[in-house]
Amino acid sequence: MGNVLDYAPIAAAAFAIPQFLPQILKLRATDDTAGVSWSWATLTSVNNAAWLAYFALSGYWTALVPASSATLLSGALATMLAQRGQAKARPTVLISSWVALLTAGFTVAGRTGLGTLLTAAFILQVTPSIWTAYRTDHPTGVSRGTWMLILGELSCWTIFGVHKSDPRLITLGFTGVTASVLMLTRTRRTSGNERSSLPI
Repeated sequence: MGNVLDYAPIAAAAFAIPQFLPQILKLRATDDTAGVSWSWATLTSVNNAAWLAYFALSGYWTALVPASSATLLSGALATMLAQRGQAKARPTVLISSWVALLTAGFTVAGRTGLGTLLTAAFILQVTPSIWTAYRTDHPTGVSRGTWMLILGELSCWTIFGVHKSDPRLITLGFTGVTASVLMLTRTRRTSGNERSSLPI
């Protein structure tokens, strides 16, 4: 059974590689940003770049592809949102401070320092998304397709983290599953509208 669980990152990759495409396609088709957080997209890109380094240093080679994909596609989404006026000065300063902290943690303590910071990274990453969606009366801009893929990916990382007894991956997994369920619950009422639009 252990050998089967070693392939969980491959399953995670299948969910993660196209993860942001539904949100990108929906934004391109509708220009609807209601409920979509620029800070979430930007932090996702930053944190996945840091996870990319952590996975490489840990020898989790199969995780490099999904981390690279998430870094690039969430960065593209953040750029699209910024072009639509969603980037604000205060979040930019806070995100820049987080990048500096990640860099310092890696410089001082290597993989351990980076991993310690990444334990809290996903909570920091998804909080703006949940906050934005729940403060928006009708979060019609949020893609349920993206959050279903996030749920699938993070479920795989939860399983793999438990299998490897890696507390950082376990925290990442449980936090991601919880956040995904919260987002899917919040957007359930708008799913009828999403079905009538082109991409979801």
